[in-house]
Amino acid sequence: MTQESMEYDVVIVGAGPAGLACAIRYAQLCKDSNQQPKICLLEKGAEVGAHILSGAVFEPRALNELLPDWQQQGAPLHTQVTQDEFLWLSASKAFRLPTPPQMHNHGHYIISLGLLCRWLAKQAESLGVEIYPGFAASTLLYNQQGEVIGVSTNDVGRDKQGNPTSHFQAGMHLLAKKTVFAEGCRGSLTQQLIKRFDLAKNSQPQTYAIGIKEIWEIKSEKHRTGTVTHTVGWPLDQSTYGGSFLYHWGNNLLSIGLVIGLDYQNPYLNPYEEFQRFKHHPHIAPLLENAQCQSYGARALNEGGWQSIPQLTFPGGLLIGDAAGFMNVPKIKGSHTAMKSGMLAAQALFSNTDYEQQLKQSWIKNDLYPVRNIRPAFRMGLFAGLTYAAVDTYLLRGKAPWTLSHRADYTYLKPAKAYQPIIYPKPDGKISFDKMTSLARSNVFHEENQPVHLKLSDPTVPVKINWQQYAGPEARYCPAGVYEFIDDANGNKKLQINAQNCIHCKTCDIKDPTQNITWEAPEGGGGPNYSNM
Repeated sequence: MTQESMEYDVVIVGAGPAGLACAIRYAQLCKDSNQQPKICLLEKGAEVGAHILSGAVFEPRALNELLPDWQQQGAPLHTQVTQDEFLWLSASKAFRLPTPPQMHNHGHYIISLGLLCRWLAKQAESLGVEIYPGFAASTLLYNQQGEVIGVSTNDVGRDKQGNPTSHFQAGMHLLAKKTVFAEGCRGSLTQQLIKRFDLAKNSQPQTYAIGIKEIWEIKSEKHRTGTVTHTVGWPLDQSTYGGSFLYHWGNNLLSIGLVIGLDYQNPYLNPYEEFQRFKHHPHIAPLLENAQCQSYGARALNEGGWQSIPQLTFPGGLLIGDAAGFMNVPKIKGSHTAMKSGMLAAQALFSNTDYEQQLKQSWIKNDLYPVRNIRPAFRMGLFAGLTYAAVDTYLLRGKAPWTLSHRADYTYLKPAKAYQPIIYPKPDGKISFDKMTSLARSNVFHEENQPVHLKLSDPTVPVKINWQQYAGPEARYCPAGVYEFIDDANGNKKLQINAQNCIHCKTCDIKDPTQNITWEAPEGGGGPNYSNM
């Protein structure tokens, strides 16, 4: 089958903060040199921002560099942080702790990252960047020398068996002198590139967390505009890394969420249910009384830090943003470093200079390297981790002569026989909700008659190993009800995949104990359609 093709100087995969910053900076450089930019930016979401989910407290450092007049241009940064709180929760009480310096947010803003990306897309288009939302990059293209020469978008209109339907349209080849991968955390093409070019040979395994978030409209008398609260402790046990966030912003809006490290050990742990019961804590529940939940979503996030960043360049392209893993875990921020990496990549591509060298000489290294040991130290437990973080921050000042290592998250899961099932309270429909009610708030949609985008390397493994040894953890770690163990006609267990529920969090690809699940991009435009997450 012959596929149409289009040629560009640069093709960027992913219209998140990194991809958009890269496109804008490259277009600015073209404009300064009186050149016409030939940049294509692909986005698998139905529109820019549709798949963007973040807390988000935003550090505007990179934005100040990229678009110094962003305030005059109407960037959607309206709620400046006025107060920071750091709490430890017991099952019934909240105790104020000193706020770590990394969590001081003076000069930062509580925002919707999705709205910011939509605004950045308009800035990019005004500079001549071509943006194509609703097109998922599905295949890497190589020349005879093995160099990346672009990507192909997904075919549209294939049925579940992969056969063309009446509305079939073949994907398009987008060819480029250089291809930039800005897919975000655990990007499917990025994973292929890391494997093909052995990009992780000199780095630690990347590690992850799952972040689950809701946006509520709360009563005005309970709203404290600009207040940022983070908690540790309950509902998680001392050996499970994680914590919550509560951000007061906008017109009586509250962003509330729970982040759980995917190196947890208990196969009965259910991140979604942990978040639902968290909202009933006596310190939290009063905020949500007589309030309205507007949005729900979930997303994996990088936690490996500086030591887990892979080689960033390969023949024909490079990695930027969370595709590479520029998250600062103690800060709970990554958009500023993602944007800066995109800007540095654009400069390197335009001037044909060394991207990795520029990055190591930039403030990204100063941001990430000193805190590299804090997240892995929490594998010793919550209080040991807090103690190490204090020593590393105040005494060693990030200059420890060692760097702590990682293991892949899926290796931590232990067999179910070592634990008792966790009995979670039933949702009340007011503060806590069942999974399908929440899923409706993500505006998720997939064309049902298409190939399943969640691939099992061995279809016998979910029952033979995952069910029998780990009690079917995929039914719990997925926050969207994609995986269900049901009885077949003979009363035997089988795994049912409800791919239409998928909100593209990538947790299954990360946490599956046998690494039997591979997440691939479905038809473009499918997935969640977040409005202001």
